[in-house]
Amino acid sequence: MNRQKSFEQDGPALLLIPSPIGNLSEISDRVREAIESCDVIACEDTRNTGKLLSLLGFRKPLISHHEHNQSVSIPKILEELSSGHKVGVMSDAGYPVISDPGQNLVRAATEKNWPVISFSGPNAAINALVASGLDARHYLFYGFLDAKSGKRKKELEELRTVPWTLVFYEAPHRIVDTLEDMVEVFGDRPACLARELTKKFEEYLRGTLQELLSAAGDGLKGEMVLVVAGCEPEQVSTEAAITRVMALTAQGMKQKAAAKQVAAETGLSANELYRLLLQRPKPGEEDTEIPNR
Repeated sequence: MNRQKSFEQDGPALLLIPSPIGNLSEISDRVREAIESCDVIACEDTRNTGKLLSLLGFRKPLISHHEHNQSVSIPKILEELSSGHKVGVMSDAGYPVISDPGQNLVRAATEKNWPVISFSGPNAAINALVASGLDARHYLFYGFLDAKSGKRKKELEELRTVPWTLVFYEAPHRIVDTLEDMVEVFGDRPACLARELTKKFEEYLRGTLQELLSAAGDGLKGEMVLVVAGCEPEQVSTEAAITRVMALTAQGMKQKAAAKQVAAETGLSANELYRLLLQRPKPGEEDTEIPNR
C-alpha cells in the first residue's frame, strides 16, 4: 500500500496541473503558485504549453511527454524527481491524465513513492454535465469513442443499458458520424452537446440525439462534449423478466448472474428475480404425480 501525506514536507513531487479549456482567467492563484514551484514541466505539446506559460509570465524547462514517447519521457521525469526536483505535468487543455496517457507516469511515480499532487481546475466534462439539464447525480465519463464506426458501435452497445448519464468527448469532424451511431444504438434519448466551452462562442444544444444530429449537419465547429441520458429501465412484467432469466441460464449463464443482468435491463430487483427463479420447477419436475393405471 502507498500512503501519501502531500504537504508534510517540501521536496520532490509530481504536480498534476490543469490548464485552461478556453478562458485564460480560469487559472487560479494556487495553480500559478504550483507552476512557479516547478523546476521542470512535462507536457503533451511543448509549443502549446510554452505559449500558455509565456502568457502567464513563466519560463520553465519543458519535457515532451505524450502517448508515443512514454518509454523515453517517463524515465527522464523519474530522474528529475530523483534529483530533488518538482515536476509539473500539464496537458493542452483541462486536467492531465483525463483522456491522455498520464496514468502511466502517475503509476511509475507512486511505485517509486514520489508524492503525486493534483490541483483543482477547469474540466470540460464537468462544465458540460452540470449545465446539460440531465441527471448529474450519477454519471459515467467515457471520453473519446473509437474513430471507426464498427468499433464505436460496439462500444456504444456495451453502454446501451447503463442507467447513468454518459459523458463523451468528440472532435467536430466526427460528431455527425458519432451521433448517427448513437441514434442507431441508443434510440432518440435526451442529450446535450456543448462546444467551445468558456470561449466567446460557447454554445449548448439541448434536445434529443436526433435533434442534435440535425443541428450538427450545419457544420458545428470546436471541441465538443456530448452528454447523453442513461438507459431508462424497460417496463416489463415480472413473468417476462423471469422468462428472460431462464433463457440466459439455458445458455449456460449462472442463475445469480442472469438475474443481475436482467435486473439491470429492466429495473426490477435482482434478489426478487433470483427468488422467483428458485421457486420455479426445474425442467422435468413439472409433473411429479404418478399417472393413474
